[in-house]
Amino acid sequence: QVQLVESEGGLVQAGGSLRLSCAASGSISSINAMAWYRQAPGKQRELVAAIISGGSANYADSVKGRFTISRDNAKNTVYLQMNSLTPEDTAVYYCNANLRRPGTVVYYNYWGQGTQVTVSS
Repeated sequence: QVQLVESEGGLVQAGGSLRLSCAASGSISSINAMAWYRQAPGKQRELVAAIISGGSANYADSVKGRFTISRDNAKNTVYLQMNSLTPEDTAVYYCNANLRRPGTVVYYNYWGQGTQVTVSS
């Protein structure tokens, strides 16, 4: 079994900051990329930021310069530091991990349960 457990999101005022974390646990051999996605009401889920095990990261244009993704490989944990939040950042944020379980060679995607982030104007 593999679980991705996200920290609680929350309600924050525009211009504020919030930090999300997501810890992967269970039977894990190797984690390749970890990422954050978000889904706003009535919209498709979109990639916010992703980071590979070596530390290289990429971001959606809408969050560049405001959000920072990082990871602690020893703890199988990924973080998303969100600054200068705007109401357009309001969404359910999902953690994703591309990982391989012991005894297998294929990497699969696993998802967290999602956490609500609401930014008030």
